[in-house]
Amino acid sequence: MNSLPARPSQTRSFTTVFLIEMWERFGYYGMQALIVYYMVQRLRFDDDRANLVWGAAAALIYVAPAIGGWIGDKILGTRRTMLIGAVILAIGYALMVVPTESAWFLFCALGVIVVGNGLFKANAGNLVRKIYEGDDSRIDSAFTIYYLAVNLGAMISQLLTPWLKDYVNSHYGNELGWHVAFAVCSAGLVVGLFNYLAMRASMAHIGSAPDQQPASVGKLGAVLALGVAAIFVSAYILQHQAVARAFVYAAAIGVLGIFAYLIAIGRKEERAGLIAALVLTVQTVFYFIFYQQMSTSLNLFALRNVDWTFKLFGAELFTWSPAQFQALNPIWIFILSPILAWWYTWSGKRGRNMSIATKFAIGFVIIALGFFIYGAAGNYANADGKVSSWLMVWGYGAISLGELLVSGLGLAMIARYVPERMGGFMMGAYFVASGVSQYLGGVVATYASVPEDITEPLQTLPIYTNLFNKLGVAAIICTLIAIAVLPLMKKLSAEHSSHAQ
Repeated sequence: MNSLPARPSQTRSFTTVFLIEMWERFGYYGMQALIVYYMVQRLRFDDDRANLVWGAAAALIYVAPAIGGWIGDKILGTRRTMLIGAVILAIGYALMVVPTESAWFLFCALGVIVVGNGLFKANAGNLVRKIYEGDDSRIDSAFTIYYLAVNLGAMISQLLTPWLKDYVNSHYGNELGWHVAFAVCSAGLVVGLFNYLAMRASMAHIGSAPDQQPASVGKLGAVLALGVAAIFVSAYILQHQAVARAFVYAAAIGVLGIFAYLIAIGRKEERAGLIAALVLTVQTVFYFIFYQQMSTSLNLFALRNVDWTFKLFGAELFTWSPAQFQALNPIWIFILSPILAWWYTWSGKRGRNMSIATKFAIGFVIIALGFFIYGAAGNYANADGKVSSWLMVWGYGAISLGELLVSGLGLAMIARYVPERMGGFMMGAYFVASGVSQYLGGVVATYASVPEDITEPLQTLPIYTNLFNKLGVAAIICTLIAIAVLPLMKKLSAEHSSHAQ
């Protein structure tokens, strides 16, 4: 009698998702490293417009998974939807290769990226949840390592694309370097797709119900048709700032409505977990306002007020392109993620696992420290108004550790507290909340916008440090709020755990 073939191990299934996520993030963060500079230096946007356009684009990119998660759960299947999203993302980055100064063309390319990310992001995270369903300590560890995939791809691309842009521009001119760098982002998605196809057998048993059925041509056609419409709607939103603002605020109301509806219709034993997820999602919204500064105000600060040459005891070590400083975030997370993942597993086995709510509170304290480091830059600047590259290293180090304790556990929070039948949709709702705060982060960054007639670093320095100090104070306030809700979170978690047993 023949026995059924053994299922692939959890580790192999997780590795498959880890790798395609890594390459997808390689493409996204390679583009993010350059996009604000591209708008300011190539398309001649002022700081306000560049920050707000990128804030709106980031919001759309994060809002879209709310729909993509539902499509994965109910229409096309989680695995299938993720792969379609990866293909569309490759097309979006490829469109940015076209050498044009048309803002509308850029907005359309970003619209394609919005649609692709919407189909990809929530479903990739939901596959990780399905691999480790029911094991709380391993879910925390798995999502921390999964977060490592995000930052491994980001680290490589954020070091590569700025260097490649500068190299090609200096050797070939004509602003060609921008588009060569975007081409590399598209190539990363292609590599990720080939890698997934080679390992697809490990995912055959993981997915939602539609994954187990033959693909419906009609449903696929309908999804793609709606995707094309969404591209042009996204481009229109990016072109009109008032529309973008209205859209984001409507999305915020929508997320609250979604949580209220699901809590109302949920079973009695599910409500404590849903309320806990809501509280932590609101805290995550606060976090992403800080996070968005990396690609906006901190990015422009690196351009105008940082000495790009790393020095040690007066000796010059190496010089970075200003956009490469964004890679400090994934470099730190690459270093810290395995340590935290080990700690979560170790403490979980000994019954000492710290609650997610407590980790959030600690995370905000550390984020505050990071922004106060940047705020102190004015005290350490040289006579030209430039600060040492090492200040960026330590500021990013603090913010990155805080990120791991807040955003790094956001997906694990959804996986732990939200019922499986709502998994994909709630992953999407979490990303909508993140998108709202990405836009708000762009709005906050405009408070450090430098007028076009100010070019001297000594004049721009106080503009940036004033904002960074205020953000440090805001992070302290977030810490106090997180501490204040700890008793409520302890009660909700205990109630949720009692019903889950």
